[in-house]
Amino acid sequence: MLEWMGMYPDELKQALADMGEKPFRAGQLFSWLHRGACFSDMTNLPLNLREKLADRGVDQPVEVRDIRVSQLDGTRKFLFALRDGNCVEGVLMRYHYGATLCISTQVGCKMGCRFCASTLDGCVRNLTAAEMLGQVQCANRLLDGERVHNIVLMGSGEPMDNYDQVVRFLRLVSHPDGLNIGLRHISVSTCGLVPQMRAFAQEGLPVTLSLSLHAPNDGIRRQIMPIANRYTIDETLDACRYYIEKTGRRVVLEYALIDGVNADPACADELAKRLRGMQCHVNLIPLNTVKERNLYGVQESQVRAFLTALENRHISATRRREMGDDIEGACGQLRKKVMQEERA
Repeated sequence: MLEWMGMYPDELKQALADMGEKPFRAGQLFSWLHRGACFSDMTNLPLNLREKLADRGVDQPVEVRDIRVSQLDGTRKFLFALRDGNCVEGVLMRYHYGATLCISTQVGCKMGCRFCASTLDGCVRNLTAAEMLGQVQCANRLLDGERVHNIVLMGSGEPMDNYDQVVRFLRLVSHPDGLNIGLRHISVSTCGLVPQMRAFAQEGLPVTLSLSLHAPNDGIRRQIMPIANRYTIDETLDACRYYIEKTGRRVVLEYALIDGVNADPACADELAKRLRGMQCHVNLIPLNTVKERNLYGVQESQVRAFLTALENRHISATRRREMGDDIEGACGQLRKKVMQEERA
């Protein structure tokens, strides 16, 4: 079955031509699809065309299976159902500058980061660009007249491990005849796949690159992130500098503070020395405890001390605002819980 939503306008034009349809129908179809419409709602398309489209492909690749709403801050956690029975997560957060949606790029993840729940059951498959767009459209339908303003690709999966479909999604979601979300309002996360990071810098897509760093040196990083056995911190940060050079965009460095692992003052000092002179921002994240891996979060005093140490060394840094703590807000938690319930 074709995923019409994942096609560029010229691809739709060719597909419709192969069906004996007129080329101008491609623009109509593209517009309808990216408004989240079902085939039955596409009233300016002939009925026989709508029937042919339904026979050959899907209009809604994603549906909402479950929603959890935080009683603390109104954050919504989605469990999205895919056509093949798999599910992924998304998180909708409200800020003063608009609604931000965190989406998934893979079913599960194979990167093996010890602090992340998404990777506990491995990677089932990549998501398509249409399935990523479908997550955004599901959120838009539930926003009561508002729309998603910002997107972060930081849910389940490693975006750079699904490179082609992620790039396709970015070009489609920012298309002026589609959702038209500005690329500067989109962040793409990676654990540090260096060749893909360098290739991404040349795509001409001015998104914010967010690196999951989480350590000041290779020794600590190898303890918690298997990718560190393939690429050193120096190689990874050099790829970040290349991205900055090519795009003019600063890089965000995610740093989850883990008690007894990477959160002491010496780590802050070493991290600051590595980042000196780099156009970056450090996002400090108190770890959500992962009991299966014996990794535990830190006290608020440790967060403040680490943040102060970086600021005193002139490194831009903030403590990430925690949202959705009461609804399995961190990526992978809700999917894992539902899978465990189903197995039981």
